[in-house]
Amino acid sequence: MRTAESKILSREELRRRLEEHCQRAERIVLANGCFDALHVGHIRYLEGARSEGDVLVAAVNADESVRRLKGAGRPILPEAARATLVAALRCVSYVIVFSEVNVESLLDELRPAVHAKGTDYTAETVPERDLVASFGGRTIVAGDPKDHSTTDLIARLKTLL
Repeated sequence: MRTAESKILSREELRRRLEEHCQRAERIVLANGCFDALHVGHIRYLEGARSEGDVLVAAVNADESVRRLKGAGRPILPEAARATLVAALRCVSYVIVFSEVNVESLLDELRPAVHAKGTDYTAETVPERDLVASFGGRTIVAGDPKDHSTTDLIARLKTLL
């Protein structure tokens, strides 16, 4: 049985493994996010993404990029913990931690068949959709309605303290 940590790969190792999957004509899906304080919305997003292909790569924002995206006090959990939690999910094949604020360079490098975003987007508003289309991939929106967020969870917890 693979451990969660064994699913967390460097860019180089991930690229090598994905080449092997492509040689077997397996469809690669990439989903990305901060995944800070993992919640049910994250699970539904990742499970929905996985249903679009054979291999799911979850790209997790590094700590510094989360701070730039979400502001002071974030992330709640350090990147190693967030990556391990995401990797522990059965639907996730591989995890990569990326330092950029957006996922464009990783998408361009890995060129997955499918790029999945959560339901806080529509197919038309995904910022990377033109890039993904340029290499023949497609962009999908996965998960349930955006009724869950880490920001909302933090706000609720603050009212309890």
